[in-house]
Amino acid sequence: MSRVGKKPIEIPAGVTVTLNNNTVTVKGPKGELTRSFNPDITINVEENLVTITRPSDAKEHRALHGTTRAVIANMVEGVSNGFTRGLELIGVGYRAQKQGNKLVLNVGYSHPVEIEPEAGLEIEVPANTKVIVKGTDKERVGALAANIRQVRPPEPYKGKGIRYEGEFVRRKEGKTGK
Repeated sequence: MSRVGKKPIEIPAGVTVTLNNNTVTVKGPKGELTRSFNPDITINVEENLVTITRPSDAKEHRALHGTTRAVIANMVEGVSNGFTRGLELIGVGYRAQKQGNKLVLNVGYSHPVEIEPEAGLEIEVPANTKVIVKGTDKERVGALAANIRQVRPPEPYKGKGIRYEGEFVRRKEGKTGK
């Protein structure tokens, strides 16, 4: 049994959840998110609770049960509080700056790398070695952070590169010269 799927989702004050043929729309103070779900999974919206049920114990239904509940919970969390993902630039001369809406990264290439966020996402640069991605959709925030990290992933010998806040990079020893 899916323990995640059984747990009801509480709807906080100021957030409305509407259901239309397994298309869930969540509106809140930070914005609005809409997503369609598999018609096999039953979604019920009561006063301030959302419950998800499955028709059988088939493997596909069990997998969809917990996933559907987690995605709807993330939608509710996103429109009420929002999501953030922090990145750190580590390396001599590595820096980030914001020009208008674009993020400009100088990370050891012969040219600066420009990244423009999609609508609904926001990039902040509190320090020249820190980047924060903010938004309401957890999936899109994580995808943009992954794209920024992909510009210069951390390497194992010196640890230089772009990494998530708190990410541990396992270091290698390198050549000993013997």
